[in-house]
Amino acid sequence: MKHFVTLLFGLAFSLGVFAQTSVQKAVEAWDSKEPLHGSVWGLCVKDLQGNILVQHDAARRMAPASNRKLVTTGVALHAFGPEYRFRTGIGYTGEIREDGTLEGDVYIIGGGDPTIGAKDSIAYKPEALFWKWKTLLKEAGIQRIHGRIVGDGTAFEGHLEHASWAYDDLGTYYGTGGNALCFYENTIDFDVAATAEGQPVEFRQTYPETPWLQLNNYGFTGPAGTGNSLYLFTTDLAPYAELRGSFATDRRPKTESFSNKYGALTCAYYFWRNLKDTGWEVTGGYADIDRHGYLRGSDFVPAEKAGAPREIGFTESPALADIARITNWRSDNFYAEAFLRAMGEAASGVAVYDSCLVAESVVLKDLGLTLDQISLADGSGLSRMNYISPEWMTDYLLAMRESPAFEAFLSTIPHPGQGTLRTVKMDPSRICMKSGSMNGTLCYSGYILDASGRPQKAFSFLTNNSVAKASQVRSAMVQILSLLIE
Repeated sequence: MKHFVTLLFGLAFSLGVFAQTSVQKAVEAWDSKEPLHGSVWGLCVKDLQGNILVQHDAARRMAPASNRKLVTTGVALHAFGPEYRFRTGIGYTGEIREDGTLEGDVYIIGGGDPTIGAKDSIAYKPEALFWKWKTLLKEAGIQRIHGRIVGDGTAFEGHLEHASWAYDDLGTYYGTGGNALCFYENTIDFDVAATAEGQPVEFRQTYPETPWLQLNNYGFTGPAGTGNSLYLFTTDLAPYAELRGSFATDRRPKTESFSNKYGALTCAYYFWRNLKDTGWEVTGGYADIDRHGYLRGSDFVPAEKAGAPREIGFTESPALADIARITNWRSDNFYAEAFLRAMGEAASGVAVYDSCLVAESVVLKDLGLTLDQISLADGSGLSRMNYISPEWMTDYLLAMRESPAFEAFLSTIPHPGQGTLRTVKMDPSRICMKSGSMNGTLCYSGYILDASGRPQKAFSFLTNNSVAKASQVRSAMVQILSLLIE
């Protein structure tokens, strides 16, 4: 009997090795087939003990695109905990008179909450948030304001975006950055429609209002079949923006979202409007704080130095785990960058990118990972200065299993049919993964699941420098991933 059991064990082991070898050969065959032939691609699959099961060029460093968000969200959840909430303070300068008049300014003190004014179902509606802020003012004895509403985003130092982001990304909704106070994910919506070929496109700002922004329309209606190449070119150096590019005559009217470089000022403007619309007296308008610490109104002429407000209360964001879930499901760059900036601020009190990456590296080392073979630049993956190998990403996914925040992290990773995987045709009960895409880049990393839905293997599949259509690359990657499940 003992000999028989040994024989069965040996047979099972041999069959497992045979299956593994068969899959490895099938994977390698793709190197000479389109659409992967000629591109740079790597694959690593490991079991829960860290043994490589299948691999192709697993140590090669590549741009991970939005697979970078798996690292950002996981590290933030490990560092802060799933129930962490961003705080937004309400404070004032000056004095409150006996009749309830504030002779001074009200400050909205940003703490990095990326959901203020956002469209997401988890975010508070602006009116509900403003009601809470007004309640804090009333509880402090303030009934009218002889001063300004000041949006204070200065808790996050440094530039709004990473310096390596592509120039034409900076004006897009996915290329917007922010400081510690935002509004509507620092985006602006415009209605766009074609006119006659060669004529300017119809271009109307819908929400939010930005009265200080000078906007010029240099977008033209292109010939049928030429698509949509509209970009908004804008900067936080001056309140000026230009629409450039073309919109084909056969395109239907649509809503385009572009970058708003003045999130703190927009937040102050909308709270100021809400106060006035609900009967409050506010005599001083609205303002934000420029890089030199001066108050700046809608005319963009610096006034006096910003004060040191006395905080009277605060509101909190949704739980970090809920924001992280949207970040990975929707691949939200703005949320991911807010996570990274918050880590830098919490660790050192400085939220410039270099400090943020140092803070993140401390957490990664705490998880047992080495960093000498990778390069991390931003939090979202929009930078092409991020370089990660499939093997490192797989090791990271395995390391996250030891984190107290793992269950929360696992819940943020979409399954086929969800979020950015809505068109991926695979068994959703057997795999969860994060997508990542840029021009010539398509990546999937995540976990292969057992029959009970628990992680069985970790994998990372990165492709770079492809000239094939993304749909063709996706089809090939899905075929390979399906082999790994089987």
